[in-house]
Amino acid sequence: MPQQPNALDLVNLFQAVANTLATNRQSLNQADTYNHDHGDNMVQAFQLITQAMQQKKGAAPAAQLSHASKVLGQQKSGSAQLYAQGLAKAADKFKGQSQVTPDNAMMLVQALLGSDQPLPSQPQQSGAGDLLGALLGAATQAQAPAAQSQGSDGLGMDDLLNAGMAFLNTKAQGGSNLEAAINALVQGSAVGSSSAHRSQSGALVVNALLQAISAMSRK
Repeated sequence: MPQQPNALDLVNLFQAVANTLATNRQSLNQADTYNHDHGDNMVQAFQLITQAMQQKKGAAPAAQLSHASKVLGQQKSGSAQLYAQGLAKAADKFKGQSQVTPDNAMMLVQALLGSDQPLPSQPQQSGAGDLLGALLGAATQAQAPAAQSQGSDGLGMDDLLNAGMAFLNTKAQGGSNLEAAINALVQGSAVGSSSAHRSQSGALVVNALLQAISAMSRK
């Protein structure tokens, strides 16, 4: 399948995440106060995802994502199981689409985290700016009024409030809009709501993905 000019290479995308997690392996192990191996598990998981993507390189995104989900699903760690489910969700969302591009990459990020919040509408122009706009929009949605007691696809009041608080807390601590939006997105997802150390690694995953997507979109 020929690559479109603005197509994103999933192998390179997930390798960038694996590299970031490897750099932060020790701090993630320390954050895991129960088993002390979360960093090890995350590095292994994203190395496996990258290898699985390589095995299906050139196939449609849905096929690559589905294969990676099956490979990762064979691992026993809870984090591997969570991301295997996210990959399966992403594969389902990308059915019928020939490429992952900067325009639809936010859908991949949200699915990987197990987040079902709908994306805000965004301009139909390629580039990292649109991706950031979508992320900020998703974070804004996470700060929904209390009257919205039930979000899309099972996101309840607690999920929305937690995401909103994560956004506001990061801003109060001097964080940028991007950092605040990442924290809000992760907190409102299946990954972020499962444990503190998974929330920490989830933020690293999202940040690495966004940086890689931005770099690839400029080529």
